Amino acid sequence: MAHITLDLAHSYRPNPQQDSDYALLPLKMEFEDGGAYALLGPSGCGKTTMLNIMSGLLVPSHGKVLFDGRDVTRATPQDRNIAQVFQFPVIYDTMTVAENLAFPLKNRKVPEAQIQQRVGQIAEMLEMSHQLGMRAAGLSADQKQKISLGRGLVRSDVAAVLFDEPLTVIDPHLKWQLRRKLKQIHHELKLTLIYVTHDQVEALTFADQVVVMSRGKVMQLGTPDALFERPQHVFVGHFIGSPGMNFLPAQVDGAQLRVADLALELPVPRHLPQGALQVGVRPEYLALAQPGQAGALHCSVQRVQDIGTYFMLTAKVGEHLLRARFAPEQRLPSPGDAVWLQVLGEHTCFYQNEELLP
Repeated sequence: MAHITLDLAHSYRPNPQQDSDYALLPLKMEFEDGGAYALLGPSGCGKTTMLNIMSGLLVPSHGKVLFDGRDVTRATPQDRNIAQVFQFPVIYDTMTVAENLAFPLKNRKVPEAQIQQRVGQIAEMLEMSHQLGMRAAGLSADQKQKISLGRGLVRSDVAAVLFDEPLTVIDPHLKWQLRRKLKQIHHELKLTLIYVTHDQVEALTFADQVVVMSRGKVMQLGTPDALFERPQHVFVGHFIGSPGMNFLPAQVDGAQLRVADLALELPVPRHLPQGALQVGVRPEYLALAQPGQAGALHCSVQRVQDIGTYFMLTAKVGEHLLRARFAPEQRLPSPGDAVWLQVLGEHTCFYQNEELLP
């Protein structure tokens, strides 16, 4: 296992001149030994580029990569002792499950007794012990991907295991099982795991630390709780959550706060910088309020949707929409009704130039 340090930038163009020329803008990051990380962001944000630079499949155009303080910028994946699991299964169909799992160990001349012991351990973790003698060609796509996962995990001396959207080919009802298995394996083997995905559910349920990326830039590194409660950037607030954070334009003029052109009284005294701001509040933290209550806005209900485990209320304040989540048993107004929604409270975030105010 390794402590990985990145101090780099990368462009696929020979002479980058502006931010848009970079696949990865300049960054400095550290991945702790034995940690479980997710690189999360939309397609094209640079997360796979970062993963391939860590694995050695790609040399950064600027900067360096360190493993435990050793410069490995130009070292091969074999020299870095990296295991990588790709989006689609990479296995040998003519081999059995056991032979596929044992292949990385046999290549490294590991004694046969150790190979059998390790293959048995990984197969048990992946619930494939009963399939060890089966040919890989006859297995389903999700079973083949489990073999790929197992081959990445089978080497106990590996510096890090890198996953590039490994559950894409897996049926949705099986994904939660494999995520649970990966989490369990991480706790048992204490490997350094780095997982690329565009699915926030995968990232937040798998990783201890999530790296949220956009347009080649790291927007925030934090725990799932920190990303939800205190998104450091408006993009993170939008991207994390289902639905994402509500944002309303605000203006601080002297001691007065105006949100969506309506004057609001702060329920808790707080110093805010003068000028334009954005107020961010999660749908989970919007609540029905009494008329004129401090920190509440007068809204018009647009629609109420039954999502099953909760109701989604969409309300309009001025030209802006607010979405609020409510428990199924709560009595809610109907479309067209006027309501007051509590916007300001302990969970409300304030942003200036799209960055969170301390």
